[in-house]
Amino acid sequence: MKRLFLLVALTTPLWADLVRDVRSAGSAKDWAKGDKLIADFQKTNGWNPDAIFALSWMARSAQAASEWDRAEKYASETRQQALEALKKRKLDEEPKLPLALGASIEVQGQVLAARGQRSEAVAFLNEELKRWHDTSIRTRTQKNLHLLSLEGKPAPALEVSEYIGAKPVSLAGLKGKPIVLFFWAHWCADCKAQGPVLARLEREYESKGLLIVGPTQRYGYVGGGIDATKAEETKYIAQIREQFYGPLTMTVPLSEENFKRWGCSSSPTLGLVDRKGIVRLYHPGQISYEELKPKIDEIVK
Repeated sequence: MKRLFLLVALTTPLWADLVRDVRSAGSAKDWAKGDKLIADFQKTNGWNPDAIFALSWMARSAQAASEWDRAEKYASETRQQALEALKKRKLDEEPKLPLALGASIEVQGQVLAARGQRSEAVAFLNEELKRWHDTSIRTRTQKNLHLLSLEGKPAPALEVSEYIGAKPVSLAGLKGKPIVLFFWAHWCADCKAQGPVLARLEREYESKGLLIVGPTQRYGYVGGGIDATKAEETKYIAQIREQFYGPLTMTVPLSEENFKRWGCSSSPTLGLVDRKGIVRLYHPGQISYEELKPKIDEIVK
């Protein structure tokens, strides 16, 4: 029995190793190697969430390489296998299946947009958003939809009933003011690096009435990944806000729904809203002072 267990351990790759090796193959555009890694794993383990997750990385790698036909093929296969798996389980029973399905939706939307089929991409993402609205992939799907369609439209409302520090005003109540929305997380290093950029811009545009609103949410833990109650995490978030964002006068709405509504699956996410309440920039991820300043020039007019 011990020898059999050792043989299985030596011949069956761990899912983390599989994903690492598949990502490496995809980065090198070695599609044949990636296919073989997944096929070998799948023969032993079936199309379990690990195999489907690895396949989704092939779709993402092909998309990153702008190989749209290949990306579409991998995304379609990922989706097919994920939907088949969902006949026997719920989406959020474990983390890898929703990550895989979310990636397939993201890649398919990007493929359509890259082919000049923007309206089709928006329609596809809207349908997927409706279908998966009550699952963990809502936020990621909303992000991809916003990337294609939010700029130039009215800003989605923010929930402001719960907050840290000064009481925030609703976006509707802030019409007439240029606003930077800075969605941040207490664990996010890129968010902390973004803080000084925003503080500099706040000082420079004080005379123009620029406001910074910093929505955040709870994640169920504090520093070191230690589980925490709502009260404990709220206190921790307040400490992080003071330690890393003290120079900013931003109000801090506290709501998970804000992140879902704004599609903030990437931290930080920034949104610029002009004086009429129209979104002029939607940007998941960190952004430099040099990139952000011209965009703020537009909303303070």
